[in-house]
Amino acid sequence: MSENDDWEVPDAETGRRESLRDERTGRSAAAARIAQQSSWVDLQVRQAMERGEFDNLPGQGKPIEDLGAEHDPDWWVKKLVEREKIALLPPALALRKEDAELDARLDAITMEREVRRELEDFNRRVVENRRQLQGGPPVVTSTRDVDAEVAAWHERRTARIEAQRAARAAAEPAPDTRPWWSRRRTR
Repeated sequence: MSENDDWEVPDAETGRRESLRDERTGRSAAAARIAQQSSWVDLQVRQAMERGEFDNLPGQGKPIEDLGAEHDPDWWVKKLVEREKIALLPPALALRKEDAELDARLDAITMEREVRRELEDFNRRVVENRRQLQGGPPVVTSTRDVDAEVAAWHERRTARIEAQRAARAAAEPAPDTRPWWSRRRTR
């Protein structure tokens, strides 16, 4: 719509559509509102500059990165992958990497039911990716025996809990075994 187009709204009482045109300027009300809003934004920025809210920002006085490079329409995707450290791997390699990190991920889980669910989900994805005829390396990751993995998880968890208890016991001061009458006050 151009600046001089009329904006029509229904009248609450009559139900007829009325034009919202400013009588003095001849401009539509929406165009006037947009112009007023942009001047309000400019005023807010100017006041913030006067208060010093833009002083000492990180990167001040430094050149903008990649400003002189060629135009790349996928620049934002590349920045996202770099910033979030996203690994874009083929399914076979992603499963292999996940298999290597699975024990550590299972150790972070506290309930056996969740460990079983995680293992069953991993096994399901391995089988599904073996059935897919996609390009790339073949899936050589083997499925995990759920019961054996849960037993190993229990053993690791028990060992970890015992190690924590031993560390706490070593950190606590030894109890004073002398009778109370032979202890001296230290102040």
